Amino acid sequence: MKWIVYTDGASRGNPGEAGAGAFLVSESGKEIPLSHYLGIKTNNQAEYAALLMGLEELKKQKAREVEIRADSELMVRQLKGEYRVKNEGLIPYYERAKNLLTSFEKVSFRHVPREENKKADKLANEAIDFRVV
Repeated sequence: MKWIVYTDGASRGNPGEAGAGAFLVSESGKEIPLSHYLGIKTNNQAEYAALLMGLEELKKQKAREVEIRADSELMVRQLKGEYRVKNEGLIPYYERAKNLLTSFEKVSFRHVPREENKKADKLANEAIDFRVV
């Protein structure tokens, strides 16, 4: 089954209080909203945390094909191998993501504008507002 996962991280300050949001949609129309309060993190760490949260859930859902849509151009390009991960604080997130991605038969990435990522953005910000853990 194919799933689309919209991910977004939010950090109020950089670093600052952070949240992760992921909105998963299956080809059959099933929707799964996820949010998690992260404590103090950078925006890029929050972006990766949102992706990891979404991938973990997709693994539980036994997804085979995954399309990742995110407004973090840095994260998308790193995962596609177009950019190296230079920041020491991002390396563990990147390595965990690459490991999780091997759980799926087919993976694609798409950088999307913020306007197409509103649900994940809302979930990330709600995680901060309401300290959703």
